[in-house]
Amino acid sequence: MPRGNPSPKLAITVAPEVHAQVLAAAADEGMSVSAWMTNAARQALLVRDGLRAVAEWEADHGVFTEAELAAARRRVADQLIVSARSEPA
Repeated sequence: MPRGNPSPKLAITVAPEVHAQVLAAAADEGMSVSAWMTNAARQALLVRDGLRAVAEWEADHGVFTEAELAAARRRVADQLIVSARSEPA
């Protein structure tokens, strides 16, 4: 971050087992706890936004059918396979 635009800081309290898992996860991924928590927050916000978008769509068009949900699950599973293949070993 440039000197004129420092990152805001948060002070949080977490359960001891969560604390230990966060420390381990950050170390496993070779990043700082701050970077790991920022990534985790970004992912949580994306999920929240996605769920909100689905709720809005369903409010306008009706709930997804089981067939539509199954097709979506297959597409996600296929994409995860493609992503896993493209990751470096």
